[in-house]
Amino acid sequence: MQAAYYEATGPAAEVLRIGELPDPLPGPGEVRVRLHCSGVNPSDVKSRGGLRSRTMPFPRVVPHSDGAGVIDRVGDGVPASRIGERVWIWNGAWGRAHGTAAQYIALPSRQAVALPDGVSFEAGACFGIPALTALHAVQCQGGVAGQSVLVAGGAGAVGHYAVQFARRLGAARVIATVSSDDKARLARDAGAHATIDYRGEDIAERLRSLTEGRGVDRVIEVDVAANGMLDAELLRPGGRLVVYGSGAGEFKLPFLPLIAKGLSLHFFIVYNLSDDDRAQAQATLTQWLEQGRLIHNIAERLPLSRIVEAHERVESGRLMGNLVLALD
Repeated sequence: MQAAYYEATGPAAEVLRIGELPDPLPGPGEVRVRLHCSGVNPSDVKSRGGLRSRTMPFPRVVPHSDGAGVIDRVGDGVPASRIGERVWIWNGAWGRAHGTAAQYIALPSRQAVALPDGVSFEAGACFGIPALTALHAVQCQGGVAGQSVLVAGGAGAVGHYAVQFARRLGAARVIATVSSDDKARLARDAGAHATIDYRGEDIAERLRSLTEGRGVDRVIEVDVAANGMLDAELLRPGGRLVVYGSGAGEFKLPFLPLIAKGLSLHFFIVYNLSDDDRAQAQATLTQWLEQGRLIHNIAERLPLSRIVEAHERVESGRLMGNLVLALD
């Protein structure tokens, strides 16, 4: 099969290669998926770049955790009826040497989730990390029904879904921070009641105006290192800061505002969701997909041969949405 891989961490142009690797075979309890699309996420480029660790977890890594395609073989213990099923994938490269940047992947059956017929493979390649992160951030710790929610980066891969999901789960008011007029339009089209341009507006002042001085019940945060101090100011007493990302390995939060306002902090990483939390998120997402009412923001589509460019585009931070690679 054709696949992209790296055997050392470093810049995309220096370490990523494309070549022929053996077709994988499904083991007991596994399925093999003929992939149509592979999603490229910030965590994928950070791992390849060695930002988490310069040490290779395996001698060779086929990157990317997200993807979508069709099951073409099954291992022992998996019903043959799954052959031909359209699926999307989660944790393809998490703790594994072989991710979705290849024509085939073999992985545990439960990590290949049925993809409704009306949903494209491109969209399916965005569910494992962006959609499930957004959904857990909205559903966790009691959910957002009747609450006011601030989504940091409301036009980003996770933020765009989080805006939609918050509205669908009953949030009374959804506000998104953005950095341009185009991103503001994306967030509003996804359901944001209001947007705040963090480059041109005073976020705290504008949010006080939008909430009549009360602050918001929940902040869904993409970069706690950059925004954590501000988040403590934006939350109402008893509010909750839900964090799924940080631009730095260490950060500071102000003790007095946190304790005086009785704020709650919730940190999570989508790779390590509990079985119950993942099952809840998958069931909710599947229901919405079958209804066909979600907006999937695919910013760019590139062939596997341009994986270096894809990684560089994601690293730039300028994409408005998800980037997927075509494997057809």
